[in-house]
Amino acid sequence: MSPPPVVPPAAAQQPGGPEWPQPAVTAERRMVDEAASRRANGPDWDRYADEYQATHGPFLGDAGFLWGPEGLREEDAGILGDVTGRQVLEVGSGAGQCSRWVRARGGHAVGLDLSHRQLQHSRRLDDATGITVPSVLGTATDLPFAADTFDVVFCSFGALQFVADIEVAVAETARVLRPGGRFAFSITHPTRWMFPDDPTEEGLTASQSYWDRTPYVETDDETGQVAYVEHHRTLGDWVAVLAGAGFRITTLLEPEWPDGHDRPWGGWSRVRGQLTPGTAIFGADLPGA
Repeated sequence: MSPPPVVPPAAAQQPGGPEWPQPAVTAERRMVDEAASRRANGPDWDRYADEYQATHGPFLGDAGFLWGPEGLREEDAGILGDVTGRQVLEVGSGAGQCSRWVRARGGHAVGLDLSHRQLQHSRRLDDATGITVPSVLGTATDLPFAADTFDVVFCSFGALQFVADIEVAVAETARVLRPGGRFAFSITHPTRWMFPDDPTEEGLTASQSYWDRTPYVETDDETGQVAYVEHHRTLGDWVAVLAGAGFRITTLLEPEWPDGHDRPWGGWSRVRGQLTPGTAIFGADLPGA
């Protein structure tokens, strides 16, 4: 029996054209550790940051909080709760759009990202909006903050899918949160792992196993180096990881594709979104005050 085809998962989709050249890569499914994932994904996002911001920046908003391609915004979802006066950390902050939204509403948000180029875009938007997001270069598995520093940690389609040692990353989140703190994040819905990353009807046929956790890996054909890695967990895996770090899950949203929304984003589209979820959003609390 031949192995299932290697199909790029949804977060790996990087739309572009001749003005956004990407290196030639070979896609495969194999195990990759945290160190290799980090070495690949930081430079990958450095290469992709300009395209990402040019393509999606107007949809995101310079100071907007979008949870996913369906267009669900935090002002409607209310997953973080009232952020006024709260100490907030955004992991995988990119250009800081979500943190800027938090700061505009009285929260004290800071950002962290693995990509230096994304943080340069954050500085650009600081200057453009007059809302400055203090940001640092770092990784979710080694947060450069003291214990009990934050009231809220969130990640909007950011770092978590690119982390191999997810238990370490979630434990780090628990460490920097104060008792009673809130952790919220959005990811590509785990069921999307089964389907090709195609926004048309062809993307509605399952072609690989939901339970196959083998990472999706792209290797640069010229250098032989790992150029991109994405890791998959099932919904049950996420529940177990959160519970293992002491979190109590209070929210699991699976946004429906809204009427009147026709903007595709990689493998997300109205065609697929009317039939199957594309995004999962978790909210969880630590016990305490």
